[in-house]
Amino acid sequence: MSNEKKAVIFDLDGTLLDTLRDLAESGNAVLQARGFDPHPVDAYRTFIGNGMTNLVRDIFPEGHRPAAGDETDAILAEYREAYGRNWQNTTKPFPGIAELLNELRDRGVSFGVMSNKAHDFTVKCVDVFLPGWNWNSVLGAREGVPKKPDPTAALEVAAASGVEPSDCFFIGDSDVDMMTAVNAGMYAVGVSWGFRPVEELLQHGARSILNAPEDLLALL
Repeated sequence: MSNEKKAVIFDLDGTLLDTLRDLAESGNAVLQARGFDPHPVDAYRTFIGNGMTNLVRDIFPEGHRPAAGDETDAILAEYREAYGRNWQNTTKPFPGIAELLNELRDRGVSFGVMSNKAHDFTVKCVDVFLPGWNWNSVLGAREGVPKKPDPTAALEVAAASGVEPSDCFFIGDSDVDMMTAVNAGMYAVGVSWGFRPVEELLQHGARSILNAPEDLLALL
């Protein structure tokens, strides 16, 4: 990584924001409406990260998962409705995130968000829970754009920053995030406070692990 201009790309859920309970309660509402038992909140740590379509399939027991197409689309609509009621209930930034963003801003480091969460909810969450910072890009899952770990959207954020991929840090809490960074030719940084274990991050390409947000500053 050069000493020229740098940029930081953040995952959202489990990295910037603790969204676990609101996502879990939305998924459990869908399950219970269809006669299935809810999962413990912590079980959702393994369901989050691959987008809403995969989440609404994975939360159902083996043998009862919705078929691709109309059935999955119907359950996805139910989930979006439930999450539309719940997304502001308990979600909040992780401790130290605001201070890190202030320091990045003061240092002139460009930063953005790239998530597999649906784009409309990604934008809402950033607007409500992370206002006041000049995000260079806020991108969620969009029709026609492949999801992480495909590097397409990550490269889009880098281009919006005017920074080469090799001068970008990609910060996340899952194997999918680390693979995205590797696929995009970016510096993969895992966080220990997120939804997945540190071992998973290291196994999938993390070059550094942050135990607190301010740890990132030592890498810049």
